[in-house]
Amino acid sequence: MVPEKVFMFSGQGSQYFHMGRALYDGHAAFREWMVRLDDIARRSSGRSVIETLYSDVRAKGDPFKRTLLTHPAIFMVEYSLAQSLMHAGVRPDMVLGVSLGSFAAAAVAGFIDVEDALTAVIRQAIALEECGEPGGMTAVLADPALFAEDFLSSRSELAAVNFSSHFVVSARRTELGEIEAALKKHNVAYQQLPVSFPFHSKWIDKAKAPFESFMRSIRRKPGRLPLVCCDQTAILSDLSEDFFWNVVRRPIRFRETIALLEQQGGRRYIDVGPAGTLATFLKYRMSPTTRSTVHAILTPFGADQKNLAAALASIRN
Repeated sequence: MVPEKVFMFSGQGSQYFHMGRALYDGHAAFREWMVRLDDIARRSSGRSVIETLYSDVRAKGDPFKRTLLTHPAIFMVEYSLAQSLMHAGVRPDMVLGVSLGSFAAAAVAGFIDVEDALTAVIRQAIALEECGEPGGMTAVLADPALFAEDFLSSRSELAAVNFSSHFVVSARRTELGEIEAALKKHNVAYQQLPVSFPFHSKWIDKAKAPFESFMRSIRRKPGRLPLVCCDQTAILSDLSEDFFWNVVRRPIRFRETIALLEQQGGRRYIDVGPAGTLATFLKYRMSPTTRSTVHAILTPFGADQKNLAAALASIRN
């Protein structure tokens, strides 16, 4: 039996300048979709995402945090890569969305038209910038049980549990420095994510009303593919009215969600995110006896075209 293919879409924090640039320059299908989506972004926000994302004055390591740009940029790169894979004959049997990545996952699965999905991403960014409380997210390389310690639980909210030694907290900007100082004191490794808001926490709740007011004008449809939801730890065949808010508000339960999928047999997990983040999480999560395989394509370290060719060759075999 051929393992089912799962396209995985990551969210905020996985972005960087020039993500997907090699494919934009050298892969016709990817470039075609990026240009098409950029036209939609221009109409919705009045600015080109491509001009910012691939600007020659920006280095790959420069901070890329402005939500009005990073939200659509992540969507565009992920959706374009998914379409490129399908153009090459690799089609998913299901999609998995993590946080913001759920918008592109839902569009690929047919629950929402791509233009509506990208417009919704931009409108969510606008609502956050107008109403959300500034803050950030910190990835902590330790057992998630550490979150129960007062220096974390009193200053932040648990945003994600990715595997047994990796979780993420969200906090207001004023608390981030103290959290990271406490982590240093406890000799715990951490990494601040390149985001401007504390996603998956109560501090973004003021953006809910304007975003959901807009979403009432967006038509949802029955999907063509199942959608694996990492905040519900469930495989969905239809989406609730508040789905596109909940995916950025509720905690991400990636570890539990992968456990659910692995109980059902081997998969081919294909990371279409900008940084191969979910593929990395999976490698730490997988049992040595799994029948599943994991494939990453885009990374901040380059070789995207080579990675794409290798993934296509492996998946087709």
